[in-house]
Amino acid sequence: MQNQKDIDYIVVGAGSAGAIVASRLSEDPNCEVLLVEYGGGDGSVFVRMPSALGIPMNSKKYNWGFETAPEPYLDNRRMNCPRGKVIGGTSSINGMVYVRGNAADFDQWEEQGASGWNYQNCLPYFKKFEHHQCRDTDYTGNEGPVAISDGNNMRNPLYRAFIDAGVEAGYGETQDYNGYRQEGFGQKFMNVDRGIRASTGYSYLKAAKKRSNLTILKHALVTRVVFEGKTATGIECKIGAKIQIYNAKKEVILSAGAIGSPQLLQVSGIGPRKTLEAAGIDLRHELPGVGENLQDHLEFNFQYRCKQPISLNSELGLFKKGLIGVRWLLFKTGLGRTNHFEACAFIRSRAGVKSPDIQYHFLPGAITYDGSVAVKGHGFQVHVGHNKPTSRGYVRARSGDLSEHPEILFNYLETETDRQGFRDCVHLTREIMQQAAMDEFRGEVIQPTDKVQTDEQIDAFVRASVDSAYHPCGTCKIGVDEMAVVDSELRVQGIERLRVIDASVFPTIPNGNLNAPTMMLAERGADMVKGAALLSSLEVPVYIDENWQTRQRAGIAGS
Repeated sequence: MQNQKDIDYIVVGAGSAGAIVASRLSEDPNCEVLLVEYGGGDGSVFVRMPSALGIPMNSKKYNWGFETAPEPYLDNRRMNCPRGKVIGGTSSINGMVYVRGNAADFDQWEEQGASGWNYQNCLPYFKKFEHHQCRDTDYTGNEGPVAISDGNNMRNPLYRAFIDAGVEAGYGETQDYNGYRQEGFGQKFMNVDRGIRASTGYSYLKAAKKRSNLTILKHALVTRVVFEGKTATGIECKIGAKIQIYNAKKEVILSAGAIGSPQLLQVSGIGPRKTLEAAGIDLRHELPGVGENLQDHLEFNFQYRCKQPISLNSELGLFKKGLIGVRWLLFKTGLGRTNHFEACAFIRSRAGVKSPDIQYHFLPGAITYDGSVAVKGHGFQVHVGHNKPTSRGYVRARSGDLSEHPEILFNYLETETDRQGFRDCVHLTREIMQQAAMDEFRGEVIQPTDKVQTDEQIDAFVRASVDSAYHPCGTCKIGVDEMAVVDSELRVQGIERLRVIDASVFPTIPNGNLNAPTMMLAERGADMVKGAALLSSLEVPVYIDENWQTRQRAGIAGS
């Protein structure tokens, strides 16, 4: 075992949050920062090329490869839970979809005890990191490091048909679902910079790593946090066959994600007494909420055959894939520069729901997420999910060895509320896809078939068909109740000089993809660590249907 020199701040995990925190802290040249990452570099063409997203997501080199215990409400299926193991973390293997969430989601955080984390306080930090290439409004940022673009600007006519179908169904069109109005159908944006994946590694560390006061340590597994009493003093990590200790003069910051951060706390002796006893770990500090409150989004694909030969299914042969790759390598243009999710929607499941709780991603092809299995012939699909789940799960260490994957159970669809949400997804999506705008494209339905009608049939289809949207969060939540793990400044309750800054601190899951709110949280958290004055609240209006209590969509009373 070797002891290393003292450092001011140690950041564990170079992912969606950790790369930002380390970059911002190292802006002070008098501050020594160590960023520790178990994975390697993010320079691979498969990481950088947007349309190749399925490759790193399914690669052991870039993915921790977590898997759940049998999910009791999903026919005991074990579900994949991919997490990034690479510079940029999950932002280097995700779908690059840029969605902040609904304004009401952040107000809900504050209502549940996350003081100061309301929408108007969070908005300036969204704007701080954004370099929006498509919109310039009071809601967008244009000077930040993270590019937000439109892929190929919906060149395929299927995108426009999907949006028009939503308008015909009475939902309306939104020009920016991240701005004034989330509710409705519109163009989708992505984290792609001139054809290159704009991960946090690419957007922040490419420049920050040149600073002499920032050390990025790759291929290092942090095995525990080191303490003196109840003060964090550093980390122990394994590099090859060696165990090394790094000391932090100011703080240790965990940014290992919704699975990694609670596991690291637990193997370090912080967590629920029963969980630690079962794993044979000595209790240092009892915090019952560590690893609990686990949440995620589920989704399934509505698939149709396409009557016109215009879908992505014609581009999946090896020769055409090769041409796409060559064009991207040479010019960063063509189908290689997009994640192909260029149209979307956010709607409310029923009257009485105040803000959207259903999300759509439209894809002009009928294919699995990783591109491995496609429908023969032409097709298209819309990914749909009920995005405000009430079911809760957990992450629990099995032993004191961090290299042993923890037990993960989401308890997907445990509650009747969640099951009803997916029944609503089926009924509402069928209505949308039957609108006239889709007539010239919509062929035979592939799934779910028209035979799936009753609640029991829908429930059975959903149990067998849903996949995770890969949005775990909530396992170290901000709050003031007995299950809270961190306070509103992201400090671990009862422990000195230790914070958690990543999606694990979300009290509840936002209605959208989680990379954007994680980046926002990291930017705001970095200012908290610095002791800097927080950016001033921005008082801007946000859309809520004035008749939300009595109608499910604008313009259709009582529906």
